[in-house]
Parts: sequence; structure tokens; C-alpha cells
Amino acid sequence: MATFVGFAVLVTALIHLYLWTRLVRDTTGPGRWRRIGGLAALLLALLVPATMAGTRNGTYWLAWPGYLWLALMFYLLVLLLVLEVPMAVAKLVLRRRAAVAEPAAAAPEPALVGAAEPSAAGSLAPPAGPVADPPAAAVDLPDHDPARRLLLARGAAIFAGLTAAGITGYGVRTAMGPPQLDRVRIPLAKLPRSMDGLRIATVSDIHLGPLRGRAHTARIVEMINRMDADLVAVVGDLVDGSVAELGEAAEPLRDLRSRYGSFFVTGNHEYYSGVEEWVREVDRLGLRVLQNERQEIRARGGVLDLAGVNDVSAAGTGLAAPADYAAALGDRDPSRPVVLLAHQPVAAHEAAKFGVDLQLSGHTHGGQMAPFNLAVKLQQPVVSGLGKVDGTTVYVTNGAGFWGPPVRVGAPPQVTLVELRAP
Repeated sequence: MATFVGFAVLVTALIHLYLWTRLVRDTTGPGRWRRIGGLAALLLALLVPATMAGTRNGTYWLAWPGYLWLALMFYLLVLLLVLEVPMAVAKLVLRRRAAVAEPAAAAPEPALVGAAEPSAAGSLAPPAGPVADPPAAAVDLPDHDPARRLLLARGAAIFAGLTAAGITGYGVRTAMGPPQLDRVRIPLAKLPRSMDGLRIATVSDIHLGPLRGRAHTARIVEMINRMDADLVAVVGDLVDGSVAELGEAAEPLRDLRSRYGSFFVTGNHEYYSGVEEWVREVDRLGLRVLQNERQEIRARGGVLDLAGVNDVSAAGTGLAAPADYAAALGDRDPSRPVVLLAHQPVAAHEAAKFGVDLQLSGHTHGGQMAPFNLAVKLQQPVVSGLGKVDGTTVYVTNGAGFWGPPVRVGAPPQVTLVELRAP
């Protein structure tokens, strides 16, 4: 952990140094404004780790300014890096124009070195030796016009600043708005005809915490109840804080309605927030916590196995035990369809070994802030929507909340109604 924190602090410092270079040093001359910009960059660099540490320890007033700056910093970095190439091309063009603008004739006319000198008699005598070539004139060509260079840097800074602010503002509006309802039909080869159309309301990554409270939970519960679903699956990352801090915010979960029950599996953030007490609290609220186990779902004359595993990041014993696929999926009737609830899509690599028909996951937030979704692909086999992993169908919902910055770009908050179809 200490190594990770040190690396994060180093990266944050380097990012702010780069932003200071492009937004302050390149756009101002030495003096008061450059000093003010440098101080601002230093304070913003310190705000990032202070926010991360403070919100973990209940200092919630840092959340809004700190997390908003984190989003703005991200988009400033992305935009300025993208602008590096056209900026380099523009500087090269300016340099060449400056060189061409220096007329070749700017060199002074050569002196008559070795010209005939008057003799004592007043007549011109020829030079005594060969005539030397005139020395080349020293012409100092500027690298490029400093005024144009300053104008170019300021233009790039203004464009990046306004664009980053606009994207962040749009992302805040999206993240803080109501989740969108998506419906997806997924065929299961083993699903009995009598169970065709079984519906599972799926939600993940609610992320109750410093910026989301009881009203957020109540809105999601009301949305799910309107679906009139057969099952409800809450696929991890419910909270970012302890039961003492967020128990009241989670209370509306007791109002969830479904025909055959509501179920929950742990996400990685439960393990940061006191997984033992949250498992007991969620169970008290009426959701069945599937911890490396499965439940028979008998409906409409058919049977389906609903299994759940602890998050792949879990490490411990008892309620904090790691994922155990054999316990959840072993020794079952292979003729039955099985739907696995697992917080992270990457769990499908292990689940496929047990013949899982469908895995429902979250964790990725759909990338939350594009183009960060490109980085998520390096870790998770499916980022959003439907995919296949080693023969197992995986559906990943974007999640109904957010983590860190209250910003979503290219990945709106989502609650999904999964409809299972028989062949």
C-alpha cells in the first residue's frame, strides 16, 4: 500500500508539473502572474491526495472541490497531450517562416580586402598578394517569433481549459442525473420454455458515500420496483464508508420488491468499508447475500441456479473470504441453467471452467470517464454491455453511481432489466 501511495503521489506531482508548464510558464512571463500560477498548481497538487485521504476518514467537505478538480485535471491532461502534435507542427512552421523572413541580402557588403593601395607617387599599385574572400556575415536568425509563440501557447491553453470545463460540466450533469433504464434479452440454451422471459433487475456500483446518500438509494429502489421484476441482483460496490456513516443511506433497500427475492454479492469497495458489518446489514435489509453459494430459483414450473461469489479482490476468512467458485458452482445439476453474480467481469475466466451460462457484473462503470474506458479494457475482458469470455456470456452494467469524481462521460449511469429467453 505504501508503494502504491508513493507512486500515486509521484504521478500526481508530475501531472501538475506538466500542467503548470503548459498553462502557466508557457503563457506568462516572469513576474507576479507566473508566481500566482505556480502557487495555484502546488495547492491543487496537494488537494488531490488530501481529498483521497480525507473522504476515507469522514472529511466530506473536501469531496466536491477535490473530486471536481480531479476530473478537470484529467481532461486538461488529455487535451493538452492531444494538442502536443499540432503545437509542435505549428512551432516548426513558425521557425521556418522566421528563417525565410531574414533576407539573404541582410548581410553587409563585403569590404575591399586586398584592394589596390595608393603608392608613394599617388598612383594605384596592384595588391601584393591574392585577394582573400570576404568573411561571411554573422546573421542571427531567431528560433521563431516570440510574440507568435506566446499567442500559440495561450490559444492552446484557452482551448484546453474551456473544453475541459465543458466536458466536466456535462459529465457532472450526467452523473448526478437519474440512471437510464436499459433492457437486454439474453438467450440461455438450458432455460426451460416455461421460464422464458424471466426478468432480473440488475444494478451495481451504487457507491453511497460522501456525494451520494439516501435520496440516491430511494430513487434506484423506486426505479427497480416499477420494473415488476422476478429477481433483483445488486452486484457489488454498494458503499464507500462504514455502516455507522452510511447505514441510514442504505435503508431504502428494504423496500425492494420482486417475485422470487433480492440478492447481493460483495464488490471490492465493501472490503474497504468493513465487509463483515455490511454483509450483516444488507442481510438485515432483506437482501440475500450470496457468499460463494447458490440458490435454487423455482419459477413457472422450471428451475434455475442463481450463484454468487465474493469479489476477486477479497482476502481474509469468514465473511471476508475470497471468491470460491467450487463452493458456489460445484456439485450441481449440469442440466440446469446457472446465472452467476460476480462483481468484476474478470471473474468469468474462472466461472467458465464451471460451465456458467451467464455472468452478471459491474465494477467497470463502463469506463465512467472516456477515454479512460480504453485503460479499463487492459484489465477487464468486458467493459460495458454483452460479451463472451471463454464461452460464457457476460453482461456488464455501467452502474448507478460513480466513484471519485461526480462525472460520467460516455458511460451514463444505468439500471438494467435482463430478460432471459429460452431457445
